[in-house]
Amino acid sequence: LRAYFRHVDRKLDISRDVRFNTRVTEARFDAEQDEWLIRAEDGYQVRARFFIPCLGFAAQAYVPDYPGLETFAGPCHHTARWPQHGVDLAGKRVGVIGTGASGVQVIQEAGRVASHTTVFQRTPMLALPMRQRRLDAAEQAKMKQEYPAIFDQRNHGPTSFYDLVPDPRSAMEVSEEERLAVFEDAWQKGGFHFWAGTFADVLYNEASNREAYRFWRYKTRARIKDPALAEKLAPTEPPHPFGAKRPSLEQWYYEVFNQHNTTLVDLREEPIEEITPRGVRTASALHELDVLVLATGFDAGTGGFTRMDVRGVDGRRLRDYWADGVRTHLGYGVPGFPNMLMLYGPQSPTAFCNGPTCAEVQGEWVVDCLRRLRSQGRTRIEATEEAANAWVKHMHDLEEMTLLSRADSWYMGANVPGKRRELLFHPGVRIYLDHCDTCAKNSYEGFRIG
Repeated sequence: LRAYFRHVDRKLDISRDVRFNTRVTEARFDAEQDEWLIRAEDGYQVRARFFIPCLGFAAQAYVPDYPGLETFAGPCHHTARWPQHGVDLAGKRVGVIGTGASGVQVIQEAGRVASHTTVFQRTPMLALPMRQRRLDAAEQAKMKQEYPAIFDQRNHGPTSFYDLVPDPRSAMEVSEEERLAVFEDAWQKGGFHFWAGTFADVLYNEASNREAYRFWRYKTRARIKDPALAEKLAPTEPPHPFGAKRPSLEQWYYEVFNQHNTTLVDLREEPIEEITPRGVRTASALHELDVLVLATGFDAGTGGFTRMDVRGVDGRRLRDYWADGVRTHLGYGVPGFPNMLMLYGPQSPTAFCNGPTCAEVQGEWVVDCLRRLRSQGRTRIEATEEAANAWVKHMHDLEEMTLLSRADSWYMGANVPGKRRELLFHPGVRIYLDHCDTCAKNSYEGFRIG
């Protein structure tokens, strides 16, 4: 990735417009000038007509407030702040809190080299086999020929993954034999195919969803030797609808738990009471550790925005405006915050879309909008309250249609204590783009332009 970024910079000279190693701490709208004053931690400041936050949905790491965390004597790292030089886990007693995407990665790697790995699990991760392999020259050449079609396909399906095209039928309207065949085909393909490439109603129909979970459980439990462990890692009753939390991709995750030097601690049975200099104390034991890894996720969607002191008209803080729920129009504009247009933020596809696709289509929309404003001599654009109300209702309607709200996931903001529970991301790329196109064609309907 770094080599690719360097190549892009050599071609486009992007870095000439970038100020590196700079943390923005506040942004305030000047209503008299229709400008934003943006200040950085080091005192640097800039005035700009438009403020385009591109903060990412996982910009703010979430660290639980465990008593005594700062007293741990060994190395302690959140996976979002992993040292560039790496962490030596070989021969160490490693503790991993969390079994999300980064937790799965660390656990399966630690299992290969650590003297002992202790996994602190709150909710089982319904992980899927990655099936990672190298592509030979012929496969690469064939795929490159298909690039134009691949890039076009991204924007025409429910997701932006060109090869994840689910069967339009319900999983319950086909025979069991055919249903299992579709599941097996997706399973063998690996990656996200079993999540988003089986039947179109898996995330909408509870009966179809349970069939998907039943297949996943059968495949997964076959890899776990101990029945008691199997019940904790792949329980008989689903911990939540399958796919309502994004499944992580794994290579030998479940095999790690067959090793004698791996311990699974179920935090629902014995919660963490404190962190001590020697390790993690739960309700029943002190688990002594040399290295502690916090794979505890992010304040997703909104954390990057609420961490900054963003103030709009009359000095109103964005974090206060969103205290009772996120309010945007199309995930771009926020009422009371003129000339601020967000990319890859809440209430847009973001987490249900691959990053480059989302950045491309949203970036084009914003640039086209700014060009239109400039050509018309306009200096201000602001989402209306009416448009934000309608978009919030649209998001709530989508939430009710799907099974996503049935899981305490970061999709819903439920992984951070005290955070409002709501669907933070738009789960349909094509539907979203249709709304954006309609808005632009109707002279940016839902925005007040001046």
